[in-house]
This record gives sequence, structure tokens and C-alpha cells, in this order.
Amino acid sequence: MKQQHIFIIEDEKDIRNLIVYSLQKEHFKVTGIADGLKAIDRIHRSMPDLVLLDLMLPGINGLEICRHMKSDALLQGIPIIMLTAKSEESDIIAGLEAGADDYITKPFSPNVLNARIHAVLRRRKRSERIHTEILSIQTLTIHTGRHEVKVHDRIIPLTQTEFAIVYYLAQHPGWVFTRDQIINAVHGSAYPVTDRSIDVQIVSLRKKLGTAGKYINTVHGIGYRFTDEQ
Repeated sequence: MKQQHIFIIEDEKDIRNLIVYSLQKEHFKVTGIADGLKAIDRIHRSMPDLVLLDLMLPGINGLEICRHMKSDALLQGIPIIMLTAKSEESDIIAGLEAGADDYITKPFSPNVLNARIHAVLRRRKRSERIHTEILSIQTLTIHTGRHEVKVHDRIIPLTQTEFAIVYYLAQHPGWVFTRDQIINAVHGSAYPVTDRSIDVQIVSLRKKLGTAGKYINTVHGIGYRFTDEQ
């Protein structure tokens, strides 16, 4: 089995070394990088399986790196976990809106970090399993094997979480799901994500889907549903 490669983009040497040591014990291949601009070049050359990303970096900040990766067709499928001291709700929302798949604040437990990394990688693996289901809803097409969403035959770059949400809703057109149900379906039970985080993901999804964003309806006081009505 191919050893999974994780990039740690963190300018604080002690923290970077701690994470490198912790992940090597988990049998990951690990690369530590301190500079934002150098990180982008290395990501393009090495194509890691996951990126741990600090927000405050020299050269270019973590939000810019995240946006760059999610706008690049070759990089957009690489999961990103933001690991930062910025813990305000506005910071978390900005990170998720930029395309991060998870957000962990410092100080952190190495054991919790490892568990979150394994969870994100498991979700990615599930999404990459070969199963040929294709959902076609009006102008929207969801190809699960390719982990691909198209609107009018144009590929829409989505994060792992955004793809999981739209796929989950589209599998059950007309059904209404609470935010907790969506969180449990996408991340598993007891996952530390707030209702507000799901709202942020839905807003981002609608924006990216453009005209097809109308298929995701808000049911006030309950949650969301997918409708294939014109």
C-alpha cells in the first residue's frame, strides 16, 4: 500500500517538528514547510494526500494558499485541514469558505489531530471508490466515481465536504434534512461541527453551483432539501 504523504505548512519550528514526529509515528510520509510561497511550488511538484495549513505564514497566508488550491483543477481534490491560533468564529467561517475541509485551533491535542486527519482521509478514500453511480438532475450531474460535479457540462470545483453534502441531498430529492442529519451523514456522529458551519457550506455550494444552486432549498426552522423541480 502506498504511503500517504502529508504536507505541514507551519512557520513555527517547534510546532512543525511536533506534528512531523506525531505523524511519522502514524506511518505517514511527512514534509514540513515554513514558507507559504515555497509551499505552493512544492504542492504542485509533490501532490500530497493532505495538507495541514497554518493561516499566518510568511510569503503568502494560509487563506490564499487554500483558495489557490481549490481554484486549481489539479489540486482542488487535495483535502486541507487548517491548524491555526485564530479561533474567532469569523476566522473559522473564512477558512471554511476558502475551501478547507476541517479547521482545528491551537493549542491542540496531537491525538485529536491524528484522529481528524484519519477521518478526512477516510472520507476521501470513500469518495474515490469506484462505483459508477451518476445522478443527473436537470442541468446538474454528479459522478461519484470521478468525485465530479458538473453544471451545463462545466466542472464545478468543490471541497470534499461540499461534494458530500450535495451528493447526500441529491440522493433524496424532496426529503428535508436537519443540519444535524447532514453533519452526521457527511462527518459521522459526534463530530464537532456547528449548525453555522453547515450554513456556511450551503452558501458556498449555492454560489459555486450558480443557476443549479436553486435546487438546494432552505426549509426554515428545520434544515435543507434538494428539489429537482424547475
